[in-house]
Amino acid sequence: MSWRRLGVIACALLTVTSARAATAECDTWPQWQRFKQLYVSGDGRVIDASSTRQVTVSEGQSYALLFALIANDPAMYAKILRWTQNNLSGADLTRTLPAWQWGRSDAGTWGVLDQNSASDADLWIAYSLLQAGSLWHDASYRALGQSMSDRILAEEVAWVPGLGPTLLPAPKGFVEHQTWRLNASYLPLQVLRAIGRSSGNRVWRQLLESSQKVIVASARHGAAADWIGYRQPDGFVTDSQTQGIGGYDAIRVYLWAGTLSDSDPALKLLSRQFASVIALAAARPSAPEILDTDTLRAHGDGSPGFSAALMPLLSRANAQAALQAYHTHVSESALQSDQHYYSDALSLFGLGWIEGRYRFDGNGELKPQWTVPCTAR
Repeated sequence: MSWRRLGVIACALLTVTSARAATAECDTWPQWQRFKQLYVSGDGRVIDASSTRQVTVSEGQSYALLFALIANDPAMYAKILRWTQNNLSGADLTRTLPAWQWGRSDAGTWGVLDQNSASDADLWIAYSLLQAGSLWHDASYRALGQSMSDRILAEEVAWVPGLGPTLLPAPKGFVEHQTWRLNASYLPLQVLRAIGRSSGNRVWRQLLESSQKVIVASARHGAAADWIGYRQPDGFVTDSQTQGIGGYDAIRVYLWAGTLSDSDPALKLLSRQFASVIALAAARPSAPEILDTDTLRAHGDGSPGFSAALMPLLSRANAQAALQAYHTHVSESALQSDQHYYSDALSLFGLGWIEGRYRFDGNGELKPQWTVPCTAR
């Protein structure tokens, strides 16, 4: 989507929603400033204060790195990266992928609670490092991102019969008796495309192809499932643990699809695939919490972040009335306390895209608003 078209959408939203959103084009990112205030410690740890263990997950660190880059906040980026490397990777991201969870143990000590890495977080960290290296002209970031991407291929990608190279959710715990447990929300195609382009390793292209198959298969009736299984010789099967429900994880599948570039060849395919979900969302004042992926029945009301995650696809579908309602709901309800880390992270992604803070181009490269002169917007 062009910056000109983006400006038209943003202006319409700002007029309808609230006067407080009508900020100057070249301002700081107020939602990022609020997110930092609520969730990011002075040394760069993203804290989920709603958990009794006061946990930090690698996913939170990865999102905060991307937000800092979008906001052109190199000082905070460096703090978040330093904390991640020192506490989740044994002080060396080139040798150890980040542990998934860190926090307070039952004994009252602080440290890693689960050493297994999470491939979605690892992808976003590697991606943000590669993009930071290019946007901020920092060769050390780029080298670290390349090293991480190589380690992802070595430790988190499995050769699956019938799919080829496929991203596992983590190195351990997701393969049993020739059945692979997969998660479509771990597969942002723009990120895979950009990392592959930077790496030059043809396995990334194969990984991109298998990822698109997983995304489509997880939504065979038009709604993405949180988890999906794959086994030989049956192919894709309903996940035995979640029984095809789409909720906490699946909401990100729509977010990543909606933020694809206009020129990304996957955009039209996924827009068609999720047309039923967008039609359902457009008839509601906010996003549902859970969808039955077989019947498309909605259950409950999702958090503000769920609504934010659907806004890019609502925009693509020209569902302007629903988009305005969702934008109002998110703007008024998100970032109110430190008890909703995940919802508020989704809100930054959705609001940031709708308000033009960032775009991904056809190669998956990040295009933050601050790279475009004010006079050109």
